[in-house]
Parts: sequence; C-alpha cells; structure tokens
Amino acid sequence: MKTFSSIDEVLDFAMKSEQEAVDFYTALAEKMQNDEMKTVFLQFAQEEVGHKARLQKIKDEQLFDMEVEKVNDLKISDYVVTTKASADMEYADALVLAMKREKAAFKLYSKLSERTEQPELKKVFQALAVEESKHKLRFELEYDDYVMREN
Repeated sequence: MKTFSSIDEVLDFAMKSEQEAVDFYTALAEKMQNDEMKTVFLQFAQEEVGHKARLQKIKDEQLFDMEVEKVNDLKISDYVVTTKASADMEYADALVLAMKREKAAFKLYSKLSERTEQPELKKVFQALAVEESKHKLRFELEYDDYVMREN
C-alpha cells in the first residue's frame, strides 16, 4: 500500500484518483447507447471534476479542516454482482459498476487513514473516505429507485 510523507502527496494522490473517476465515467458514458444514460454518467464525471477542484483548492490554500461525517450505507453494493463495461450494458449494471468502484475507493482511503500516525493526514483520509461513501450512496439510491421503478 502507498505510503505518504505529506498532506500534499495525499492530495495529489486523491486528485489523480478523482481524474481517474472522471475518465471512468466519461468512458462509461461513451459506451452507453441510451442518451439518458449517457447524460447521467457525464453528470457523474462532472461531479468528479468538482471534487478534484475542491481538493486543488484545499492544497492551494493549505486549509485541511475537512469535515468528517457519517454517511448511510444501504450495502446494495455488497449484494450485487459486478459486470464489465460494454456498449450495450443495462443502466442497472452500469450503476453496479459505479457502486463497486466507489466502494473500492472508500476502502482505500479508510485503510490509509488507519495506517497513518499523523493526525492531519488521518483526518484528510477520513474525509476522503466519506466523500467516496457519499458517491456510493448516491449510486445505491439511484439503483434502488431504478430497480424499484422497474419491478
């Protein structure tokens, strides 16, 4: 697992991860044949751009007082099977893919938080984990709404 020696390294890592999420959701949108699905995933990509900008601002201003809050977990991602991205994938499958990705990011930041002894770094990792859990919750809620609407 990666070791960090400064908050700037943490923020650079987090910004790189956010850019990867932008790229992921943009690529997922491009694979969608349904225009509504394309729009949804492009919106998710734009949200990740906003997160990256927020992290850059934190780095530039050196304000590390990131709020750590409790986020509900529907645990839907624990019970769904991951699929591979494809041009003809169903919306529900695309949401599962997104949920699993956000869950992995949450776990990464949580583990990094546990591994550091530096209080400032610990708080930054915890706040980043919370952000990822919010993303996952958003996908879980969308999945729940979509599945409930279909059934």
